Order: sequence, then structure tokens, then C-alpha cells
Amino acid sequence: MPLFRLRSLNVRSLFMAALIAMVTLAITALGPQPVSVAQPPTDKATSTVTTDAEPGHRDDAMRDLQQDEASNNVRAYGHWGDLPEGYSNWTNHTNRLVPIYTFGITLSSLREQGSVYADPKRLSELAQHPSSNESLNLQATYYDQTDLYRLQKHAVEQGYNNIVMIVFDGMDWQTTRAAALYRNGADVYQSGRGSGLAFQDDFHVVTDFSSIVTSAAASGAKTDVDAQRVLSVKQSHYFGYDPRLGGRWAWSERVGDQYIEGRDRLRPHAVTDSASSATSMFSGIKTYNGSINYTVDGEQVTPLARELQSEQDFMVGLVTSVPVSHATPAAAYANNVARKDYQDIARDLLGLPSSAHREHPLSGVDVLLGAGWGDETKTDAQQGQNFANGNKYIHQADVEQVDLQNGGRYRVVQRQAGVDGSRSLLKAAQQAADNGDRLLGLFGNAAGHLPYSTADGNFNPADDQRKAETVTQADIDENPSLAEMTEAALTVLEQSVDGFWLLIEPGDVDWANHANNLDNSIGAVFEGEKAFKKVVQWADENETWDHTAIIITADHGHYLVIDKPEAIANAGK
Repeated sequence: MPLFRLRSLNVRSLFMAALIAMVTLAITALGPQPVSVAQPPTDKATSTVTTDAEPGHRDDAMRDLQQDEASNNVRAYGHWGDLPEGYSNWTNHTNRLVPIYTFGITLSSLREQGSVYADPKRLSELAQHPSSNESLNLQATYYDQTDLYRLQKHAVEQGYNNIVMIVFDGMDWQTTRAAALYRNGADVYQSGRGSGLAFQDDFHVVTDFSSIVTSAAASGAKTDVDAQRVLSVKQSHYFGYDPRLGGRWAWSERVGDQYIEGRDRLRPHAVTDSASSATSMFSGIKTYNGSINYTVDGEQVTPLARELQSEQDFMVGLVTSVPVSHATPAAAYANNVARKDYQDIARDLLGLPSSAHREHPLSGVDVLLGAGWGDETKTDAQQGQNFANGNKYIHQADVEQVDLQNGGRYRVVQRQAGVDGSRSLLKAAQQAADNGDRLLGLFGNAAGHLPYSTADGNFNPADDQRKAETVTQADIDENPSLAEMTEAALTVLEQSVDGFWLLIEPGDVDWANHANNLDNSIGAVFEGEKAFKKVVQWADENETWDHTAIIITADHGHYLVIDKPEAIANAGK
């Protein structure tokens, strides 16, 4: 090495040594300094509770955006509906294309057959409607919700015996993008699968992505819940999905178009509800809005979970953040001509005689975990003559009848004052697993769902179409999270030697989007993401990917239009 280089290094070394010594003396003179240690993120907040709806939470920018939209009728991040002026003119579902992500399996079986919307014969058979040609698209790469039923059946035929359906109720592509914008703190994609959420970024197992059509066969029906009869069906004027009006892809729709709302004057269209769409996913048929596994002709159909339970001894689990007898978990197992006949639907889920199965009750699911606890109602004409005064979603007398303590088959755990909901549920799950019991868990808050964990992970909702929901510390402490419910369900279901079918529903995404509350919606997506990560962790630890299939999708869309993606991204920084 040249001599001048050595001298330069020596001078530099002496200078640095002197500088370090001076800094050390200065720090010593100041006394001991605190050490900052990064704390791991927690899945459950323990202290942040809102008791008002006032803006000004400086550390919660997404809440401030939502509050600004709702209070001042401005587009702080975007708008809801077909009118770009103001905050919202639409709080209902839409017929947007919705995403599907798969893990452990691909969509190759669907691709080999091609989209039903590109095949005139198959489309006509699916629709049984004279307008089906309006939905014909020879270049279609999207699928129908009934294809998800076939995808599950194909997986079972290929030897998969752990089937997990994660249905984010109401999570369209735009809702997913909003959550990713907040997570990324930047606008990193404008099309396709996306990036930022665990189910977008997880490629450690085989995975796939596409879009799904959600439209119903009919907008509704007149029914008799006591006789379980379909009296008449309100047929839709048009069927399916027209890409010329709705867009060829979920990210290319025409802003301001009323077609996806079903309000186009020239193309009036039924907009699906959760019952019809869930029946399509779980039983493979198109039907009327409100149907829980009934055809438009009034015939019962058997959902795949029940078929696997009776024919292959699969265990069945249903987990939801909303009431246990709501449309999506109901359609996974029960039969009813009307989705709001909640108590009878719950009886199907628990294996008790119901209006749809009076003489031969169903077997009942093995795990039923969700909300609906404490919702007392004196009368409900929609539930027929056998409605019992009390909890409208699942009657306490039925819960007591199936309780192990009364000779039933279920280990029952419910929200209790002063009792940690997470611990009590996980303890009950382990006891059920150890003793071969079934598991029934009922939780929730006064609004009928698990407490909203907002975008920042705390529980401080802002205003939306209503005043902000109040969350108490007891609501947080006495309820498990959706991820913890998922963990409890897997603890029981993994005892099956033949396999299991599991539904996980982050249902409060839909409730938040109905209320046009993006802060709540993003938080609900994150809660569903945590549940997905629990399933992935379970499959990794148990090395079950050779026979585990996870399908993530939504049952329908809403009408969020993101006008200012940078505002959502900045809120997440």
C-alpha cells in the first residue's frame, strides 16, 4: 500500500478516536440514557376506546379523513356511489367484479374449462334467462360464484381434505386497494392482484388470483317461512354481467355508472345479496336474493359442507365476526326460504328440529363461533309463528338444549362480564379438542358484531351514515378477535382424521361499507387478514399444504370510489 495512504489512514483513525472519546465524555456527563426498544405489534388493542365522535385525533389520520367526509360531506379520500359530488349517494351492494385469491391450489381447473361467460351454451344453462347473451364475452377471464363451488369439489376430488373458505363480506377490489394503500403508505398498484396485504404478498405456497361475477338470478321472492315455501319470485330483467357497462376488469369500471347498482334504465339488474351469493358459492346454483339453499322453484339443495360431512366424515366449522345465523354462515350449512328466519337457521346449525327440517334435523356443525350475543327482541314477524321472545339470532333455550351440561354435544362459551373472551374461548376450544366435544361460542357487542378494530388497530370509530359506534373497554376485553376464533376453530377441527371444511367470514367489512365508513372497513380487512395468517401458520406448522386449500373471496361489492389515493396512503404513514 502506498505510504501516503497509510499516513492518511493514521490521521483519520486518530481523528475518529478523539471524536468518539469526546462524545463518550459528553454522554457520561449527562448520566444514564433511556434505551428505546421496538415493541412487537399486538393483534389486540387494550386501552384506546372512543366515547365520542369528535375529530382531532392527531395520531389517527384515517379517522380524521372519515370524520371529515361524514361531517362535512366532502371527498377527503373519495366518495360512495355514482355521484362524484359529496360524500355518498349509495349505501347498498353492487354487482362489481370481486377478487379471488387461492393458496395451496390454483385456478387451473377453471381456466382449462374457460369462463362460463365466454361459452354461450354453458351461460344459457347457468342463467336460464333470455337475457343471458347480454353477458356473453368471448374474451372473459373472470368466473362465476358457482365456479367456486366446483373449485372446492375439484380440490376434494384431488385429495385435499382441509378446505378453508375465507369470505370477506362486501370486500370488492376497491376496498382491498384502500386497505393496501393505508398499509403501504404509498400508491403502489392500480390494477391486478395488488401488494401490501398478506393474501396479496404470500407466495411461499402455490397461489392464484382472478375475478368473480356475483349477480343473482332474481332480486327477491315472496315466501312462507312457516311452511318453508317459495310463493313467487321477482325475476330480474337482466342476468349476469355486461363488461361493456361494468368494465372488463374490476379496476377498469366506468366511474359514475349506475349499471353496477342495478339502476341503469336500459339495463335494470338485480344486485345480489349475501344469501344468494353464498348459496352460489356453497351449493353451486343461481337463486333469488334471500334464499338459504333454496332454488327459485322452491326446492332445497345441499351445500358442499353438509355433503362432505355426511359422505366423507368431514368436520364442519363456521367462524364469523357478525351474528352466527347471518346469511353467509347460514348458507354454508342450513336451508331456509328466507335469510332472516334466524332462529330456525341457528337450529339447523346446531342440529335441532327447524321449520325446514322438522322430522329429520340436520347433524349440526362441529364448530360455531361468532357474534349475535345479547341481541334481545320481543317480536319478529319475519321469523314466523315459532319465533321465541329473546335473542333473535340464536335463542337461549336452544343454546341450553345443546350444552354439554344439559346432555347436549356442545361445549358452550359466551361473553361474560369481567371475563377475558380470548382466554375463555381458547380454553374451551382446547377442552373440546381433548374430549371430542363440539364447540359453540357466542360473542359480540350491542351492535351485533365484534367491536370494530379501525385502520390504526385501535377501537375508535368515526361518524359515517350514523353517529360513531361507541366501544367500551369491556367490549374489547370480553370478546375474542376473529383471528382468535380461527385459532380456536382449528384447535377443534384438526382432531378430525378425515378432514374438515371451514368458513371464516370477516363480515364486518360489509357492515362498515354499508355505513360508508372506510376507517372501519380497512380495520375489518386487517382483522380478516390476521385470520388468514392464522390459517397459514397452522398449515405451515402442521405441514399440511399438500392437502390444504384456502380460497379467499367476497360475496359482493359496494361502491367506494377512491378519488384521492394519496390521502389514504398518507394516513397510513
